Amino acid sequence: MMSSPHYSRSRRPFTTYCHASLITNTVAMAAVDSFYLLYREIARSCNCYMEALALVGAWYTARKSITVICDFYSLVRLHFIPRLGSRPDLIKQYGRWAVVSGATDGIGKAYAEELASHGLQVILIGQEAEKLQAVAKHIADTYRVETLVLVADFSRGREIYAPIREALRDRDIGILVNDMGAFYPYPQYFSQIPEDTLWDIVNVNIAAASQMVHIVLPGMVERKKGAIVTVSSGSCCKPTPQLAAFSASKAYLDHFSRALQYEYASKGIFVQSLIPFYVTSSVTAPGSFLHRCPWLAPSPRVYAQHAVSTLGISKRTTGYWSHSIQFLFAQYMPEWLWVWGANLLNRALRKEALSCQA
Repeated sequence: MMSSPHYSRSRRPFTTYCHASLITNTVAMAAVDSFYLLYREIARSCNCYMEALALVGAWYTARKSITVICDFYSLVRLHFIPRLGSRPDLIKQYGRWAVVSGATDGIGKAYAEELASHGLQVILIGQEAEKLQAVAKHIADTYRVETLVLVADFSRGREIYAPIREALRDRDIGILVNDMGAFYPYPQYFSQIPEDTLWDIVNVNIAAASQMVHIVLPGMVERKKGAIVTVSSGSCCKPTPQLAAFSASKAYLDHFSRALQYEYASKGIFVQSLIPFYVTSSVTAPGSFLHRCPWLAPSPRVYAQHAVSTLGISKRTTGYWSHSIQFLFAQYMPEWLWVWGANLLNRALRKEALSCQA
């Protein structure tokens, strides 16, 4: 009989422990249930936002897909389809005479030859008289067209334009090709560029193109037909280190041409901004990567054949199919990636140029 109270006192801590454990488990389960219910409520309230985000994502994906398809179609339509058909009659479409500045070498010379192959009479403008005469004789003998040579040093400023204006007076100028250009000896930092080179870039790349357009444009407006092609550069797409002044001058030419197209398209004038990337030239080292990749950097002749086929079709083009692909990548890539790639490429080109000079 005396053991019963002792037995009750010994069981009380265990009972208390069980009650505490039960309460703890109940609280824990209640917390889990509360969190689950809270999560469900939050998910339910955010459901409309998730659907909105899904719609935005679908719209963005569809938009980018359509843009890529349109860019691919434009590439085919511009660079391949025109070359399958007959060549256009550029004389009937624009006029009898073509003026090509910077025609002693490179794209300018090749463009002049391509226009002559279409039957246009060609006026060649450049700084070196002997080279101009040789190019003019070659074009006249090969394509049986009339040629005229105008020697002009565009770096001298305003004084050279009066003779040019007089020589072009009363001529049926149908096409003007602005390909004069001043370039760095090789890619280098801005502080290392001679002051004369900077003035040449301003006078030749910017002022000369503007003045030549100012000379021929009134006659084109009067005849209600004509084409102006201004050769810019792929470096105008984004700020390009080690080509700072040059790329900025080419960006001016691009904007200048596009603005003129808006001004004079209604008057029958076609203005084209031509944006080439790398093209091989006579000074390109034979073993360089440009010579090893002709699909990436075509010869001036190949480039000119493609570029002329875009005349009257695209107001802003690279002129060559692989350059158009490069231009698309340049448009979509972030600026930091463009700058990184430009630094790598320009360092390699500078090293190559310095090794050739050594």
